[in-house]
Amino acid sequence: MRTYFYELYQSLDAILKGMLLTAKVAFLKKATIQYPFVKRALPPRTRGQLFCNINDCIGCKLCAIACPVDCIYITANKKGPTEEVNFTSETSGKKPRRFHLPQFDIDFTLCCWCGLCTDVCPTSCLYMTPNYEFSVQNRQALIWQFGESQKPGPKEDFNRPQDQLKLYVA
Repeated sequence: MRTYFYELYQSLDAILKGMLLTAKVAFLKKATIQYPFVKRALPPRTRGQLFCNINDCIGCKLCAIACPVDCIYITANKKGPTEEVNFTSETSGKKPRRFHLPQFDIDFTLCCWCGLCTDVCPTSCLYMTPNYEFSVQNRQALIWQFGESQKPGPKEDFNRPQDQLKLYVA
């Protein structure tokens, strides 16, 4: 009989402690935000979507080499001897651009947002933007193009070499 009352006391004590904790928390300021309509400020070094300023790219391919998941595809064609060598902007150090870059694609389905590609870029033309909301309906829209004669954004045609399609084949 003694254990019965002791267990009853423990149960009521636990219920009372739980109710007190609930009452204490019920009147605190709410931590929930209404996400699509209200967005939190991002920390200064947030890693978002990659962007390439193709006018400052010198075609060194260091970003593609540093990428651990091989999500950057670059085609660099050396300029002819009679072609004029352009220079990058003042912010990137006025380096000579000796290559044409018809293809500079980033496959965001593979990207792990590690930031290694931005660290090795000698002209800082590849950087992470604060954009983290870019969901799409199909995977092909997550392959972005930044080539010289292309408008930066999702790639319209999907022509990659067959050896690079090995990640999609089951």
